[in-house]
Amino acid sequence: MADNYLGNKMEEHLAKQQHSKAAKSGRSFNQLVAENRSYRGFDRRFEVKEHHLRRMLEICNKLPSARNQQVLRYRMVWGEEADKLNRYIRLGGALPELHLPYPGTAPSAYIVICSTVEESRYVSVDLGIAAQSILLKAVDMGLHGICIGAFNKEAVKEDLQLPLEPLLLLGIGKGAEKIVLKEVNEGDSLSYYRQDGLHIVPKISVENLLIH
Repeated sequence: MADNYLGNKMEEHLAKQQHSKAAKSGRSFNQLVAENRSYRGFDRRFEVKEHHLRRMLEICNKLPSARNQQVLRYRMVWGEEADKLNRYIRLGGALPELHLPYPGTAPSAYIVICSTVEESRYVSVDLGIAAQSILLKAVDMGLHGICIGAFNKEAVKEDLQLPLEPLLLLGIGKGAEKIVLKEVNEGDSLSYYRQDGLHIVPKISVENLLIH
């Protein structure tokens, strides 16, 4: 009962937060991109539900697709079913000593992205477009997520009785980490790390990204 009460309160708070953000002018695309970080810890007092996932996926039939083949398919996973998937994922490959996610901080929902055809260069292009777009929509809704490629594909397929091969998991929830982007130069270390309670992510400067 207490968990449901807290979950409902968190959902009410999120709805108010979304309304407040929508009311503010000037929340730019750049801000959405900057806020769209890979969260490896989530506040489980807020539970992502079916209607949240459906809102994210409503953009998918509007996305560009190679040759307009639209080969990707999506499976929504939430509640107890999502909890079962948590044992099949690994997060924070650059921080293996932390064994992420910490107990009680795994995503509260997932979107499993599958394909109706074999993996190829163009399927990968579609996959990247879809994953980024869905996660941007999550941020727009006041939520957060992470692309998960390190998961037990066979176990996920079997548990969810998927007729298609899963390519990628999107973990969704209310992020509980403080993530900071740090601008670096070409040749500097690009490994993310933890320091003073912050998750720090090096990003190459725009000037170094440009080919002159």
